[in-house]
Amino acid sequence: MALEIVTRKDGPYLVTGDLSQLELRDGEGNLYDLEGKTRVFLCRCGGSTTKPFCDGQHSKIGFQAAEAAVSVEG
Repeated sequence: MALEIVTRKDGPYLVTGDLSQLELRDGEGNLYDLEGKTRVFLCRCGGSTTKPFCDGQHSKIGFQAAEAAVSVEG
């Protein structure tokens, strides 16, 4: 199953699929252990205390973001 990333309304990125294909690293280059997981929620509000993962802070801080896909060039 391919990886899929979906933006949730005023919330996190939802990443689903075969997460063994994903190398998610911290700023030091260390890999996060995603073994056995089929989905993860990644913070995009900046308020999570468990970054890069979502902890629900977006709803507490009133995070809002556009959900429409835009063209990416280059």
